[in-house]
Amino acid sequence: MKRIFPLLGLAMIGLVSAAPGQPVDEGLSLKKVKVSGFIDGYASKSFQDPASGKVAGRGFDTDTDTFMLNMAKLELQHAAEPIGFRLDLGFGRGFEIFNGLEPGGNALQYIPQAYISVSPKSWKGLQIDFGKFYTSAGAEVPESNLNWNYSRSRLFVYGPYFHMGVRMAKPINEHLTAGVQLVNGWDSVRDANSGKTVGLTSAVVYPKVSWYNTYYFGPENAGTNRGWRNFYDTVVKVGTDKAQGYVNINYGRMRPVNDDGSLRTQTILATAVAGRIHAGGNFYVSPRYGWYDDRDGWAFGDKNTLQDFTLTGEYRHPKGIVAMLEYRRDWASEGFFERGDAPPGSPLGKHADTLTFGLMLVLNAQTLGN
Repeated sequence: MKRIFPLLGLAMIGLVSAAPGQPVDEGLSLKKVKVSGFIDGYASKSFQDPASGKVAGRGFDTDTDTFMLNMAKLELQHAAEPIGFRLDLGFGRGFEIFNGLEPGGNALQYIPQAYISVSPKSWKGLQIDFGKFYTSAGAEVPESNLNWNYSRSRLFVYGPYFHMGVRMAKPINEHLTAGVQLVNGWDSVRDANSGKTVGLTSAVVYPKVSWYNTYYFGPENAGTNRGWRNFYDTVVKVGTDKAQGYVNINYGRMRPVNDDGSLRTQTILATAVAGRIHAGGNFYVSPRYGWYDDRDGWAFGDKNTLQDFTLTGEYRHPKGIVAMLEYRRDWASEGFFERGDAPPGSPLGKHADTLTFGLMLVLNAQTLGN
């Protein structure tokens, strides 16, 4: 890990060293800032009627039998020419969940992303970001309108959401991009110990198939650098404008510290398979299947295997209106889901069925200079 710091130092030197004879770029300008955003709300019905009003094991669409403002977001972005930035301001239940590990009252809970970008012309294609940014892992993102389904797969829900630190990425050739990150673990701006997590990323992109890999590793037990967490995520996407599909696989291994100071091992193995079919006009249909094996209680607290099937119908209007109607069934190998009709003290149920309607209004990017 210590070798990462010299690499970062060399990269920063490149920021101030332009090639001989290169013109000086005018740099930051309000005229180059792009503004975009969206509002996302939903209504969900759980056929198990949980007394808590929440469906276990879900992310961003946890609340049921109610109307909910999921997210409202404003995005400001300036391309790195050679210096730029991104600032996202987010509100709503979804961003409360997104920043759930941050201390209560922390103003950063309303800032999903905020980072400075640099792209020195002398190092063609290299971009360095410093700040708070979304994770590179996963086939999905927090914004509902950018996903194929309204609900998220458990690979996204129980993986990292964001990181605080520095990341670099550079194209190797026209098809391959590689990157490295040095971050404070995940899902918390303040680090829980003095150790750091390293991230390695790669993207192989062709017109009809893409392959993305992300590997995070580092000591991530609170208050100690003993016991490492390793997390590997890979996504393969295929398809055209008419039909697309992806396979997402996760493997994770964590070494938590026991009360007596010894280390135990927790592992997870999970996969999600999804498709998106253009049904004609502005309509799309997207099925998804997920399987998540928590062998030692890393994600669920106890050993359990959860599966889910999701079917989403989507209407996407060119003017920025997105509507999704989704049926989802979840089932578990052990009791996991609350049932409203069960007597107190009854075992948890092994399945859950929900019907969700999501409605989004999207503001497409506009440049302030226009």
